[in-house]
Parts: sequence; C-alpha cells; structure tokens
Amino acid sequence: MINVNDLMTTNLYTLSENDTLRTARLAMAEHRIRHIPIVDADNRFLGILTQRDVLALTVSSLADMDAEEREALDTNITLREVMSRNALTVDAKTSLREAAGLMLERKIGCLPVVTGDYLIGILTEADFLKLVVHLVDRIEELGEEY
Repeated sequence: MINVNDLMTTNLYTLSENDTLRTARLAMAEHRIRHIPIVDADNRFLGILTQRDVLALTVSSLADMDAEEREALDTNITLREVMSRNALTVDAKTSLREAAGLMLERKIGCLPVVTGDYLIGILTEADFLKLVVHLVDRIEELGEEY
C-alpha cells in the first residue's frame, strides 16, 4: 500500500501566525505555492492559509482604494486573524487512496501531514499530478518494450 509519506512534500515554506497577509501574498507569488501551513516556533501546526483564503480577503479593485492603501491594509492583518484553524490533517501512514478520497470529498487542495501536533509535510493536488505523470511515463515505457 502506498502511503502519504511516499508522496508528500517535506521541503515546506511555512509562516507564523504573527506574519502578515502581505507577507503571505508575497511568499505565494515568489515560491509559486497555493497553500502555506502556519506553525509556531516549535513547528506545531496551527492552521493553514490557502490561495482561496487570500482571494476571498482581496479588496476589490472596484473599491475606492489605491494600491498603497490596499498594501497598508494587508500589512496590518496578521495570519492569526485569517488562517483556517480547523484544517483537516492526515498522518504520514494514511493511505494515498484515503487521502485522495478526503480531498475529493471535501473539495480541498491540500492535506497538512502531522505527527501529533507537529507538521512534517503537506500533500497537494500537485503531488498527485506528479504521480500521474510518472505513472503515464512508466506505462508508455512498458508499452515500448513489447
């Protein structure tokens, strides 16, 4: 059986609950990520901020605010105020089948992977796509052998 720990990403970009929404926006753009786990100083998982959360918090360009005012607003909002605290998590030994089922059922793009309270990885839709590409490549290789 293939488990979450066989596919999860362990090289994580995390932020603290005291970081700002502006910091999170910049990090998502710079690192090209859509999910940022929020942890404390000991790497205990506190919550998650997703691109969907950030978009929901975006001040409309129709609002009577210029870019400077929007940036100032983002600088004054801490992640503690906007992160999802009740994020669904899984253990590293959870089967990939179960994890995929949870993501489909709940319509979520990631599952933080924890051991106890501590963040050890994240499983994302992109991880599953990498697996699909690998499997398709392997199937095509096997087809060429016959």
